[in-house]
This record gives sequence, structure tokens and C-alpha cells, in this order.
Amino acid sequence: MYVWTPRAFQTGETGCGPETTTPKVPRAPPCPGARRPLTSSAERGGGGRRSLHVRTAAGRMAVIRCFAALRAAPGLWRWAAGTAAGTQGRRSSRGYTVSPAQSSPTFGFLLDIDGVLVRGHKVIPSALEAFRRLVNSQGQLRVPVVFVTNAGNILQDGKARELTALLGVKVDPDQVILSHSPLKLFSKYHRKRMLVSGQGPVVENARSLGFENVVTVDMLRMAFPVLDMVDLERRPKSTPLSRTDFPAIEGVLLLGEPVRWETNLQLIMDVLLSNGNPGTGLATAPYPHLPVLASNMDLLWMAEAKMPRMGHGTFLLCLEAIYRKVTGKELRYEGLMGKPSILTYQYAENLIRRQAEKRGWAAPIQKLYAVGDNPMSDVYGANLFHQHLQKAKREGPGDLQKQQPSTTQSCTSILVCTGVYSPQAAGSTQPAPGGEQTPFHGHRDFDFSPELMQASHVVRDVNEAVQLVLHKEGWAL
Repeated sequence: MYVWTPRAFQTGETGCGPETTTPKVPRAPPCPGARRPLTSSAERGGGGRRSLHVRTAAGRMAVIRCFAALRAAPGLWRWAAGTAAGTQGRRSSRGYTVSPAQSSPTFGFLLDIDGVLVRGHKVIPSALEAFRRLVNSQGQLRVPVVFVTNAGNILQDGKARELTALLGVKVDPDQVILSHSPLKLFSKYHRKRMLVSGQGPVVENARSLGFENVVTVDMLRMAFPVLDMVDLERRPKSTPLSRTDFPAIEGVLLLGEPVRWETNLQLIMDVLLSNGNPGTGLATAPYPHLPVLASNMDLLWMAEAKMPRMGHGTFLLCLEAIYRKVTGKELRYEGLMGKPSILTYQYAENLIRRQAEKRGWAAPIQKLYAVGDNPMSDVYGANLFHQHLQKAKREGPGDLQKQQPSTTQSCTSILVCTGVYSPQAAGSTQPAPGGEQTPFHGHRDFDFSPELMQASHVVRDVNEAVQLVLHKEGWAL
């Protein structure tokens, strides 16, 4: 890990020595208002040459099923081939010489949104300065950029419009990855009748992912009014006749935290325990239960409030605890999407490649720089993907890489101090005094691996992160 500041660059003392495979615990300059790392997501792995450590058999199967879904949809990973050679160096309007490498970049950015670019609906000032450095005199990006967020309660094009308005830079929908975007690859379930949970445009989101037959929790509640009994005001005043014409539910799709948790938890449990027929009752709950696909496992996230807010990971924790208490068994997932899932980073890698090809940049993208505010999702995910890339180098490409060979050689994690992370809590991954363990906010299926939470670089904000990368790549600031 290296701490880097613009002053270090100006004096020629960058503090960025040779890269190491075992970075030390992050240290950073004071960052007012930053918080300690609190959120987390799915896949956990060891450092160095060790493979991904998954806590339970169910967790291992969820990972295997994710990659099986990809192998079933190879066409989605076939992108166009690269174009011709680069151009000669030229003089820009800012007065510095642009080298051939600058006209055809070999690196790209994966940018988190909440806590890096925005806090709630307010743009972070450093984000505006960062994008002034990333665009040319025509307002076009100088390098490929993809926005990778664990949010999911918004449409992809809506998020692109929101970022365009906040950043003052044109952002296309295919530059945005929501937590559930990789579910487009799970074609096996696209024609099944799925109960979808979340808020906002859940039906539109589900259909944009390829799911053709979805039922919302509200639709299910209206069909079976006696199921939702917590809110006294919404209880039926009389007992309606039982529905016998309602088609069976064939799976559950969890796209994000819902508004009425008690209703969603109750009806999802009813569907799982009844094998998709909530109007009936079964003497014994079926197991394995109906397939469950989930995205965004962040326990907590950062908005305008001083303290973090509960995320979809908290909702999943509630559902898992209820299911285990009622049945004595573990809730199983067919797929877990969002950072730090390797699948999410592979999806982002392909969007970076497509963006470079669309712009006519001939050189292959070899380096990715992932900028985030959350050690337990952004840093963990980037480091896990970097580990995956190194393993592919040593052992050769797997089935997925054979379908679409990867040119990416590295994924470098950069941690900023404008969101979840606080430098005062830099040692929080170590055991607490008195032998107490620091609480682990990751998903229950995956082990805690503190070495993957150690960022390659820690900087104050996204503007410093961009300056760091441009300097490392030999590009003008």
C-alpha cells in the first residue's frame, strides 16, 4: 500500500515504490467526516496463491452456479475484435504533447459511485475536478471509465442520466453497472415465473435483465390478502375466498432493499415454504427450496447521514436468519451478484473493452484501476479479481476465458476517504484489544480474509486517485 498526495508528485517524491504482492495495512492523511469500514458483500478469498475460501457448501455451490450460468451464455461474452494501430503524437490545446500511448490508452477506471463521486444526491467536489482531468477539450473521456455500483433500485439509463447531470460529463447507460446487471447472464431462469423484491422500477429492471414473467410482492399480496398481517391497517376486514387460479411461483429474485421489510420477508418465506404456492400449506417445507437469485450484499452504506445506513445485505441477513430458525436449514442462493463478486468485475472488464473498441482505441486494455470507499467490497473485490487474473496467468484460461480471451493483466485497488473508510480505523482489520475479533460484515457464505481488504493505494479523494493513476501511466495531469 502506498499513500500518495499531489504535493508528492509536484516535488517528485511520489512514495509509489515497486508494487508488492503483500501490501501493508493502509495509512492515509486525515479525512474529515470519513467513517470506519462497515459494509461488505459476497466472495471472500485468501491472498497470494491461495484460492477463494468459501465458508459453506451452499456458498461454494452458489459460486459454481454463477460460472455455470456464464458457460451457458457464451454469446454475451463475445465482443468485437480490436482495431488498427495507434496514431502519432500530437499537440493538445493545453500545450502538452500527447504521446501515442495517450491517444490509445492501455488502462481504464472502475469507479464506485456512493462515497466516491456522490453522497446521497450531492456530488463530492473532488469528483468534478477528477473528471476535468479525465476529459479532453471536446468533452470526451481520455480513457475508458465504467461506473460500478452496488445500488440497484434504479434503471440503468436513469443512473446514467443522474451521473451526467451531477458530473457534467456525458455518461452512457453501457458505462453503468448496477449490482444486478450480471443477472443478464442467468438465462436459465429468464422464462421462469419469478417473485421479485425491491423498490423503484423493479418490474422494468427485471425485464431489462431478461426475466420475462415476474410477480411483484404487491401483486402477490393483492392475490392473497390474508398473508400480510403485520400492519393492522392493511389487514383484510373479512376473509376473502382462496385463489386457486394463481400460477405457481418458480423462483425468487432479490434486486435490492424493499420498503416494507415485514411484508417482503413474510411473503418470500411463504413462497419458499409452499414451493411457490403461497395459498396452500405443506406439512414439510421442500428442500432444496426454489431458486433464489440476489444482488447487493452490502450490509451498510454511506449517504448524507453521519452514520451508515442499512443496505440490502441487512435484509438478506434477516431472511437467512428467519429461514434457518423456521426450517433448521440454510437458505441457498443460485447466484450472488454485486461487488466483490468476481463475476461483477469480469462484466465490468468486458464493458471497458467494448468502450475502448467503440472509441477506436487500438491498444488492448491491460490495467484496471478500481476506486472505491469501502474496504469490504470495493477493495476486496478489486484485489480478489486481481488474484483471479494472476491465477489465470499461472494456470491458463478457464472455459470462460477461452470464449473471450482477456487482455487484462492487473486490477489495482485504490481506497478513498470520502465515504465509508476512515484512516483512523486503518487497523480495524486486526484483532481488537483483549483478543476480541473485529465484527465481520461480509456475507455468511464467505470467510473473512483481511489481506484482501488492504488497498494498493490510499488517497484522500477521487481526484487524487485520478492524479495518481495518470502519473503512474505517464499521462499529463
